[in-house]
Amino acid sequence: MSHNELNWMFANEFVPESEVGAKARALSLEHGIEPVALAIGAQLGLIAAATGATNIVEIGTGLGVSGLWLLSGAPLATLTSIDEEFEYHELARTLFTEAGYPSSRVRLITGRALDVLPRMNENSYDIVVIDGDPKQLLENIEHALRLVRIGGTVLLPHALWRGEVADPAKRNALASAFRAVLNEVNSSDAVITALSPAGDGLLQVTKIA
Repeated sequence: MSHNELNWMFANEFVPESEVGAKARALSLEHGIEPVALAIGAQLGLIAAATGATNIVEIGTGLGVSGLWLLSGAPLATLTSIDEEFEYHELARTLFTEAGYPSSRVRLITGRALDVLPRMNENSYDIVVIDGDPKQLLENIEHALRLVRIGGTVLLPHALWRGEVADPAKRNALASAFRAVLNEVNSSDAVITALSPAGDGLLQVTKIA
């Protein structure tokens, strides 16, 4: 095992997860949903806390793993989470309630992100997390950068997509889409970016203009 792999494993095992978070993770895996790695979840919570987030949008609720991490860092924030699967929302709602977050602060919208996002107010959100259908990645990034306020941050888990993005020999549609997003935000003067290699990668894009 390489030293990088040892570091990633250590960083992941270093993070404690709440009882409800662990339950959401286990249920996600049972339903065939790939939740964010523990190390990525911890970064989501830290960024939410450091941002002082009060309004968060999440594209791709799953069973609430990412949402629970975000609210752990910003427990007074309002989370708006979008997913096409009604069943996921029913399960996630139970888990958010079990974690102590009232329904008034967790708004679950069932529908296609590309139908919902155009109706949301621009420059109004502290954090937008994109963890939905990767086939809609480019469109979701464009909407996220429109929605987030100056000083707010767009977060893209799975940004290294199973190790394929860093491998130039991988030229499938998804790896190419992630590369296109990385190149686009990295060349923009309106944002500053950082790419974490923890877990499956986390792209952080903060809007400065």
